[in-house]
This record gives sequence, structure tokens and C-alpha cells, in this order.
Amino acid sequence: MARALIPGSFDPVTNGHLDIIGRAAGIYDNLLVSVGRNRSKSPLFTLEERMEILRDSCAQWRNVQIGSFEGLLVQYAREQDVNVIVRGLRAVSDFEYEFQMAQLNRHLTREVETVFMMTGTEYAYLSSSIVKEIARLGGSVKGLVPEDVETRLRQKVQPD
Repeated sequence: MARALIPGSFDPVTNGHLDIIGRAAGIYDNLLVSVGRNRSKSPLFTLEERMEILRDSCAQWRNVQIGSFEGLLVQYAREQDVNVIVRGLRAVSDFEYEFQMAQLNRHLTREVETVFMMTGTEYAYLSSSIVKEIARLGGSVKGLVPEDVETRLRQKVQPD
């Protein structure tokens, strides 16, 4: 049984993330989508909120599970009995960083492979950071994130 992992901060999950998750869910028997806990960052959504949003957004795929991790990604992958890490790429700049991380992960363990998936062209410009900035400045994020994420985002950045 092929089991893969898609790690990320998902702050918030975007339609670009869901594009990669959905396509990976069609390839792997079991897909673990995990929110990384990075104590050096100050996310807009709590870890619990991000996991809840992911559960709601990924409910359509029965083979997708939601988790969280802290520390070394490859260690978490081994603990979860995962041998493939799936990473989405938008542009060449993503590739340089992701390639470096994949090489370091390969150095740490040869048991875990990294597979890159190109995002759909309609999402090549999309990132969680851009979505948050648009929302903070009062712009519409319709079509960039799921509707429930749009609502939650608006509540976070423009509270009544």
C-alpha cells in the first residue's frame, strides 16, 4: 500500500494546495496531509484551526488523513510509515528551495523519497502569504481559497 505525506503550514489552505492534495490522493492509496508546527513563525490560524479547515476541505477524499508534526520532517515520515513526501512547485524559485530540502532529507534518510508535483497553471501565482495580504488589505480572495476559508479569513483579519 503506497502511503504519502504532504507537509505544509497551510495558513490558510488555498485552492493551489487542494489541487496538489486532490491529484496526490488520486495516485497514492493513503495520503497524510500534515500541518507543520514551526515555533519561529506566528501563523494567523492556530494549529487546531488549520487542521479543522483541512479536515473540512479534504473531506471529499476518503484516503486523506490530517495530522500535525513538529521537528524533522523525515523523522515524522518514518514514524508515520510514509516513504514518499509530495511537494508542490509553482515556479523555479520554489524548485531551488525544495530541491535543497529534498537533498537534505535524502541525506538524513534514504527510506523517504521526495516527489514534486507542478501546480495547475491557474494556481502558479498563489500562496498563503499572498492570500493573507489580500485579505488584510480588504481585497477579495474568492476563487483563491475554499468558501469556508474565505469566511474564516475575513473574520480573522477584519473582526467586527
